Amino acid sequence: MSHAAPSRLPRPINFLFENSIFLIAGTILALFWANLDNDSYHNFVEYSIVGAATHHDDGHAEHGEHEHEHDDGNQHTHDHDHENAAAATADTEGNTDADRGIFAELYHRIIERPDASGHNHGITLHFLINDIFMALFFATAAGEVWEALLPGGSLSNPKKAATPLLATVGGIAGPALLYLGLAVILGETAAYGDGWAIPCATDIAFTYMVARLIFGPSHPAIAFLLLLAIADDAAGLAILAVFYPSKPIEPQWFILTATAMAMCWGLRKAKIQNFWPYLLIPGVLCWVSFDLAGIHPALGLVPIIPCLPHAHTDLGIFAREELNRKDTLNELMQWWKNPIEIVLGLFGLANAGVVFNSLGTGTYLVLFGLLVGKPVGICLFTILAKSVFRLEIPAGMTMRHILLIGIISSIGFTVALFVSTAAFPAAGEVLDGAKMGALLSFVGAPLAFIAAKFLKIRPDSAASIAE
Repeated sequence: MSHAAPSRLPRPINFLFENSIFLIAGTILALFWANLDNDSYHNFVEYSIVGAATHHDDGHAEHGEHEHEHDDGNQHTHDHDHENAAAATADTEGNTDADRGIFAELYHRIIERPDASGHNHGITLHFLINDIFMALFFATAAGEVWEALLPGGSLSNPKKAATPLLATVGGIAGPALLYLGLAVILGETAAYGDGWAIPCATDIAFTYMVARLIFGPSHPAIAFLLLLAIADDAAGLAILAVFYPSKPIEPQWFILTATAMAMCWGLRKAKIQNFWPYLLIPGVLCWVSFDLAGIHPALGLVPIIPCLPHAHTDLGIFAREELNRKDTLNELMQWWKNPIEIVLGLFGLANAGVVFNSLGTGTYLVLFGLLVGKPVGICLFTILAKSVFRLEIPAGMTMRHILLIGIISSIGFTVALFVSTAAFPAAGEVLDGAKMGALLSFVGAPLAFIAAKFLKIRPDSAASIAE
């Protein structure tokens, strides 16, 4: 699995990239902005870059001005003009539907992006960040998962991976079942039921950072947590694709997905090693195919990841030897590492802007799912792995470490925020409450440090690995 390459940046700047400071800064800025001037914040996030203006909307605007200028009692003439304008608009729209060519139709669907009522939202800043830029984030996540599946990777040996994988199942089932159970008890299933996957998320960057501080860099719990987080990423990608389509599924567009993968195969046969041709040609085509098919377009680069030229083995989690490899997949992941940190900062800015009074049912459902469901699910399924399936946890670990891993994994943050926007696409108090729960899940970090103190676990100490 790819290790972070030594940075040539000055140490203070490198610190920003290595510790997710851009994401934290974007989140804090969004919170302050939304609470100081919520209207300007939402106007900024929903600002349309291209494609929003329509002839139909302009016609309404012109008609409104005409009505204001001629408000002198000539109602019959005005009504006649209104009827003529409506007929002309209908005729224009009819001709558009009938005569629009394939490229005009694609432009209409991909760039102008009409909603169910026919209003063109266009490419907004929020869409640009969440659905286009974040595709690079999910591509690198998919790359980590794919490398982990290669021979020598952390997911390649079923016997070694079985316990963390079962723990991952618990870390998904526990939060989801607790979330849904509480929603049923509160009678809020109709409003909040779609958010069951929000507390299933684990923020791999923050959990890794917290785990290193608590366990130390070489403790076996780090590898266990990373394997769990990688498997959680894979499950999260599947959940987003299956349960949260961006619109009604149109499977015929998956032909383009297959075409993009075939193009990758052709580039590989031509021995093209640079990742840019893969990204700009089949990558863009694959993103378009997901967008048109109804799958969340942020996942649009995932199918091409296994098709890139890559090493046939993985040297282990964050192995430094990976830095000597120059395969296309490894190069792509290394090149985009720092830019993705900036993307995550923009993601925080575009999604974390909720007012502090947004605390509500969704907040508590998400928080209980993460802070309680995660550690309980991970611990129960680890016990199941040991007692029923006779599997083992890594040497140097006990159930105390598993419990602490469960608490650290409760930090949903980035991915939980993303799933919130997919689960509740309509802005409002339901979405804001769920987002607040995702943001407050960062309380899992101080809780983990407190738990480590009570469990007497110290970084790489003899006490931390003693039975």
